[in-house]
Amino acid sequence: QVQVKESGGGLVQPGGSLTLSCAASGRISSNDGMGWYRQAPGKQRELVAGITGGGNTNYADSVKGRFTISRDNAKNTVYLQMNSLKPEDTAVYYCNYWLTVGTMTLVSAYWGQGTQVTVSS
Repeated sequence: QVQVKESGGGLVQPGGSLTLSCAASGRISSNDGMGWYRQAPGKQRELVAGITGGGNTNYADSVKGRFTISRDNAKNTVYLQMNSLKPEDTAVYYCNYWLTVGTMTLVSAYWGQGTQVTVSS
């Protein structure tokens, strides 16, 4: 079993910054990755950013240049640095443990409980 837990959400003004953390525990491997997703009210959950076990990153077009995903393997933690936040970034942010199977990266059933990010003046 794998557990993931998000933290770092909160209320921030437009243009501000926040850093989210996702800590993983249990049967984890540094060869695996992590994805950050978000879900706004009335909308589907969407991928925001991801980092593979090999360190490759990808971002949604809407956050490129503003968000940065990184990992600290010693702490089993993945971070999402969010800058220049906009009201449309308001959502519950979730992390998902990505499994590495051969050359594939797979979304797993391991989700955190989410952390609320609200961007408002």
